Amino acid sequence: MNAFPLAHCISVALKLFALFAPPLALTAFLSGTAGYSAARKRRTAHKASMAVFFIGALLFFWGQELFAVFGFTLDAFRIGAGSLLFLTAVSMMRASGQNMPTSADADDISVVPLAVPIIMGPATIGALMVLGAEPAADRLADILALFAATAGLWVLLLLAEKIEKLLGHVGFAILTKITGLLLSAIAAQLVFDGIRNFLRA
Repeated sequence: MNAFPLAHCISVALKLFALFAPPLALTAFLSGTAGYSAARKRRTAHKASMAVFFIGALLFFWGQELFAVFGFTLDAFRIGAGSLLFLTAVSMMRASGQNMPTSADADDISVVPLAVPIIMGPATIGALMVLGAEPAADRLADILALFAATAGLWVLLLLAEKIEKLLGHVGFAILTKITGLLLSAIAAQLVFDGIRNFLRA
């Protein structure tokens, strides 16, 4: 019996959590729920996290079928998703923290626009489809990784106000830059893999 691939699970969970762009999600949540009560903020965090998990599971585990339906190759999608993800990373590196998308006037921001398209934007969707379409020896590790990443996002949203007070404006800006740097590395790897496999074909 093979041992549970803990290292793989942790690696995928960290990648997925970075793809959720935590500083962007945190900023949008804080601004979009500014007039909410504490109970309503918790409900919004719950609903947004559940929406992200179910949408992520759909893309992660049935991405290959979607490729077949639309006739895309995995390597073409790697390059496209990596390019979009790189643009997201650049926008995060240049962001001042004052121009994030908000929806304070909406009745419920949990699914739209918080879960989609702020957390699950085009770049994140593309990257999830690529990761899910790649061969994997243990799908249980993948679903646990997705669950762990989503749970981390849920905790982040619940602690949003405390994190804002703890980090301050400068600390939050630094966190945004670090996340953008991580996303750019993931984007570069997706593009490199796509080009390498295309040239080998």
